[in-house]
Amino acid sequence: MEEQYKPHEIEINVQRTWQEKNYFQVVEDVNKEKFYCLSMMPYPSGSLHMGHVRNYTIGDVIARYQHMLGKNVMQPMSWDAFGLPAENAAIKHQIPPAKWTRQNIAHIRSQMMRMGFAYDWSREMTTCDPEYYRWEQWFFLRLYQKELAYRKNAEVNWDPVDQTVLANEQVVNGRGWRSGALVERKEIPQWFLKITDYADELLNDIEKLEHWPQQVRTMQRHWIGRSEGVEITFTIDHHQPITIFTTRPDTLFGVTYIAVAPQHPLTKILAEKNPALKQFMEECRNIKVAEADVATMEKHGMPLGIYAHHPLTGQAIPIWVANFVLMEYGAGALMAVPSHDQRDFEFAMKYHLPLKHVITPDNGSHWDFTRSAFTDYGILIDSAEFTGMTSKQAFNAIASYLTEHKIGERKIHYRLRDWGISRQRYWGAPIPIIYCPACGTVPVPEKDLPVVLPEDVHFEGVTSPLKTMPSFYQTTCPNCHGPAERETDTFDTFMESSWYYARFACKKQNKAMLDGRVNYWLPVDQYVGGIEHAVLHLLYARFFHKLMRDEGLLNSDEPFKRLLSQGMVLNNGVKMSKSKGNVVDPQELIDRYGADTVRLFIMFASPPEQSLEWSDSGVEGAHRYLKRLWAFGYENKNRIHKQNRLTPTNLLSSTDWEKADPAQTDILRQIYEILDQAKFDYERQQFNTVVSSCMKILNHLTKIPDPDHAKIDIRDIIIHKGLSILLRLLAPITPHIAHQLWQDLHYPNLILDATWPRPSPIVFKVDTIELVVQVNGKLRSRICIPNGADQQAIENKVREDGKVQQALQGKSIKKMITVPGKLVNVVTGE
Repeated sequence: MEEQYKPHEIEINVQRTWQEKNYFQVVEDVNKEKFYCLSMMPYPSGSLHMGHVRNYTIGDVIARYQHMLGKNVMQPMSWDAFGLPAENAAIKHQIPPAKWTRQNIAHIRSQMMRMGFAYDWSREMTTCDPEYYRWEQWFFLRLYQKELAYRKNAEVNWDPVDQTVLANEQVVNGRGWRSGALVERKEIPQWFLKITDYADELLNDIEKLEHWPQQVRTMQRHWIGRSEGVEITFTIDHHQPITIFTTRPDTLFGVTYIAVAPQHPLTKILAEKNPALKQFMEECRNIKVAEADVATMEKHGMPLGIYAHHPLTGQAIPIWVANFVLMEYGAGALMAVPSHDQRDFEFAMKYHLPLKHVITPDNGSHWDFTRSAFTDYGILIDSAEFTGMTSKQAFNAIASYLTEHKIGERKIHYRLRDWGISRQRYWGAPIPIIYCPACGTVPVPEKDLPVVLPEDVHFEGVTSPLKTMPSFYQTTCPNCHGPAERETDTFDTFMESSWYYARFACKKQNKAMLDGRVNYWLPVDQYVGGIEHAVLHLLYARFFHKLMRDEGLLNSDEPFKRLLSQGMVLNNGVKMSKSKGNVVDPQELIDRYGADTVRLFIMFASPPEQSLEWSDSGVEGAHRYLKRLWAFGYENKNRIHKQNRLTPTNLLSSTDWEKADPAQTDILRQIYEILDQAKFDYERQQFNTVVSSCMKILNHLTKIPDPDHAKIDIRDIIIHKGLSILLRLLAPITPHIAHQLWQDLHYPNLILDATWPRPSPIVFKVDTIELVVQVNGKLRSRICIPNGADQQAIENKVREDGKVQQALQGKSIKKMITVPGKLVNVVTGE
């Protein structure tokens, strides 16, 4: 055993051992509980940054811990290889995206291996490989046959810099999520998947995601946006009627104007003879499409000069075009009730439109309608025979009246819109469709899959080279055998990431998209990735999973059982980024301190779901701890070797604990208590406190007191047992040093084969115990009580404690809840 801790030498040697023995390759084993741990696959844009390192270290710690519990653990890795950055880099550097991407993959893979991540590399996948996207194309054609995939002209979000369509979710603050360019509105043919057919199930099944962060579930509920309401028909002289959806039919008698979107068909018709209207529509081309933006932007509009008829009163209602009305929501038109909707109120105030009050507060209070709209439910006034009803009563009564008179019907609407999956860029999976002048839209025959994306391409500007490559787009119609053209749009890259987790189960299967092994491994037991994917990737993956289930490819309803959304890595309080000049290069830290130091700091600096503030001194502190650990092992190697030569039964059970030194025995008791806490913290994924527990154990081991001369010295037993526990606690977090010390100190086999430490086989006698004291769930103090004290004695001690008295500040105690041996929670009578 070397006297000095040499992390680089140790880590490279340990990693070589893992690779030679294929330690992390797994196959299905029905006799073992499986655990599928997956971190969101990276986009191979160059090198690992610290956010990547944190994400993948968290996943690796979870996987290694579950392996120690005896489970059959699969932890694979793949590359989200398609996408705009590779294409933009190709344009800038004149290098084909495929070459640029694969060079980056090779570099990042070597960095991941150097970090010691326990990946089953035999399952590695790259989404730009034809053997991967072949099955994506096959599945798309299955959906096309089911009419779950379709093509139509649609107004889309157009990124003028990246020259491509963006989904609503990819527009952030009115700008493209990658380019940052102001998004325009443009109408072009697009391919869609009918995610709206699954809206109810996607919404209802959120209840099954009990191990997902509440924030993510809330974001998905909001995005799906289920609303119950009424669809009402407003007739217009000499024009087609307008259908408007509202969730507040109780306010129908308060409508004073109708607002339509700039892209509404009625607006387009009238603009043909109205230059001012046409100019207004042009100004709205860059309209922000996010609802949050619409709510805060300045509202503009103009009258169309025509009127609709109120369905119940026949009153003429002016129709306006307004920039805050979106075609994506409802039918691009809304009935404006300025007295009872704040957005309508602001627009009416600006353009001096009338207000009509039809709801009054149900508590009889006065509302000043000159200041703001009254948007709550209440009692109807000035609403014909519905006057006097509550809003709830009027909802049903008015809905029934409209339905009976065939001028409206109850409807359920969703904010969710069908998923636009086609992109006008090159670097993506080709859409397997052929356009024939005689036969129309023709799917590529299954035998001709995959439609391979040509990789040796040359860019001129930002236009997709596929559009200028006859060798790609010129083809023969499979039906009539006449000349035809291939689709030159490619799939949205979220298509690849929506099903990759399933393909890992049967990566080498070349005759089917998935096989029976998928039902052994799925759902993923632990998924790790950033909160920024809450709507985009996670919603699409849930949708794809249900599509695959309904195709008979798998038998579960949801893809990910448990989700951990890690926080960002900050430097000086802001997210690390090249533009801010505050990036810390992980490779430099690995070269200086070793991978274990980086892993230890990342896990200790913050709970995983919270942001991590970078600290150079924290990294140095983590390195010092590992050097202390190594030095302790070296100093005590002989006594540990000696203990390891004994049979296990001689170590604890043969000791006469009545004669053992009590101070030393108490050290061993505390180590086992820390072990219990660490197990609890691993289970709740609070890894920072696991590291804290490891530090406490090493401190205890270095401070074992000399024995009383009349007592047995059990120092060797404590050091042997304590270090074996400590190394196993550390093994998921710092696997290299744990592996090497375990081996050098002659513990049995390899630490990768070691199981989680068992509870103490002996019962420790203690005179006093410490209890945590909480007041209304918040830690306020700690008390020491005699072991075995009854409830009354515990409560008396709590009442006497000065910190508890200060926290109570005269409040009465309603009850005390005691968790034996752990804590007391004081509940006040507030």
